[in-house]
Amino acid sequence: MKVSLFITCLCDIFSTNVGKDTVELLERVGCEVDFPELQTCCGQPAYNSGYLTESKQAMKQMIRAFKDSEYVVGPSGSCVGMLKEYPEIFTGDPKWEEEAKALAAKSFEVTQFLVDVLGMTDVGSTFRGKVTYHPSCHMTRILGVKDAPKTLLQHVDGVELVELPIGEDCCGFGGTFSVKNAAISEQMVQEKSEHITETGAEYLVGGDMGCLLNIGGRMAREGKNVQVMHIAEILNYQK
Repeated sequence: MKVSLFITCLCDIFSTNVGKDTVELLERVGCEVDFPELQTCCGQPAYNSGYLTESKQAMKQMIRAFKDSEYVVGPSGSCVGMLKEYPEIFTGDPKWEEEAKALAAKSFEVTQFLVDVLGMTDVGSTFRGKVTYHPSCHMTRILGVKDAPKTLLQHVDGVELVELPIGEDCCGFGGTFSVKNAAISEQMVQEKSEHITETGAEYLVGGDMGCLLNIGGRMAREGKNVQVMHIAEILNYQK
């Protein structure tokens, strides 16, 4: 099965190891992975800020970049969720609407791809520690991926998975929301940090780097000893 990696901006710039782990994980389960170099930002920051015309330029570039891909897989529920919104955004534009539908149909977040496409629940990883999972807003509400991450984590040998209280609450990142509404965002991430502490977890795991960077930064400033990891890092871990 041929898969094209959609690296996403945050992973490319801040968390390159997540990209590496995603590739290694996909290859380990039998996929042939390539990396279309024409890819760019999915357009979400500009789109969410109201710059529709400008964001469409990035979206068109993404459609061109992955035109020949069999599957497009990324380590971000938020960014993949944006690809799924392309058809609605290009409604009424005959050329781009059809190509947007084609891209959306073959695009998946990595855990979604493993569970829903490959039919896997156990990827053969081992990891020792007490883990809690943060279900990011865009991944659960826009993309609709809720069960796949937990299913995979439950089958990791050595992981003690504990439920995060009020896990559905936003961490306050929300892309540009955290910039435009910094005071509100700060209170939201503080609450998230408190709930993580309640679990007694050693590791916070999630599927969106924006959320993980936001929560990790808050907990670091509070002096909390909780390690933040992307789920691809856990699923690719073998010890």
